[in-house]
Amino acid sequence: MLRYLIGRLATALAVTLTLSVVTFVLLFRATDPASAIAGADASAERVAQVRAELGLDRPLAVQYGSWLADVAQGDLGTSWYWKQPVQELLAAHAWPTVLLSLAAVAVTVLVALPLGVAAALRPNSWIDRLALAFAVAAQALPTFWLGLVLIVVFALQLAWLPVSGDTTWQHYVLPAVVLGLVSVPAVMRLTRTGLLEAMASDYVRTARAKGVPPLVVMLRHALRNAVLPVVAVLAVQLGNKLGGSVVTESVFAINGLGRLALQSVLAADLPTVQMLVFVFALIFIVLNMVADLLNAALDPRVRIA
Repeated sequence: MLRYLIGRLATALAVTLTLSVVTFVLLFRATDPASAIAGADASAERVAQVRAELGLDRPLAVQYGSWLADVAQGDLGTSWYWKQPVQELLAAHAWPTVLLSLAAVAVTVLVALPLGVAAALRPNSWIDRLALAFAVAAQALPTFWLGLVLIVVFALQLAWLPVSGDTTWQHYVLPAVVLGLVSVPAVMRLTRTGLLEAMASDYVRTARAKGVPPLVVMLRHALRNAVLPVVAVLAVQLGNKLGGSVVTESVFAINGLGRLALQSVLAADLPTVQMLVFVFALIFIVLNMVADLLNAALDPRVRIA
């Protein structure tokens, strides 16, 4: 297990460094931040002055090396737009995104797992068809459209929940439902497929032959093996929600990392954008590694492979 952990850590470090190089090059090649900061009507001399002040006149490799050295020392840079340290911006906007992402994953689990189990227990029945139809509908609905519909129905017409904001737990209900339903199809189908395969396996037939109750067979024997790919998918979905909630946070006016990323892109605030992309990628890689370790703990064959 220790060798497997060391291998996963080395792979995660290599991928993180590669992503940091790629994002740094792409961001600084995509636009001229000096022109954006100086303004559309700025003279060439003013643009050159801003470029020199920000250190953008240095070679790109030197800029990346300086950025990486600062990050290694805990200095994430200073925002060009907000004029404050990037770590302060991330800390101020991280908690709403974390709460929203965890709530969305909870919605996914509460909806997808029961649907997947019910569909697997009654394959080709009306329950199975209804669950699959719900999964197709959830996958087809655009998140921004679903968010607006929920706001109109539950916030404006019924007045059960607030329209926007992030000050109370009620503010997270509608956006969590929107983000959570997006992940339901993948988790539900994986649960259904895994349970169907597990229920047809030899060890399940043996447990049934010994007179083990059907519910115990499903929970103790079949579901444990069927949940292995679900763990990995949930980790990936959590990473997607932490880094991909830009639309949902904008619709519901949640002041999280996704909304900060959108504002930073519009303001050409490359230090903040670069660090946000790096943090999102790092979170995604770490969550994938955690999923692999959980799978290895649940199934020793993963460690051997």
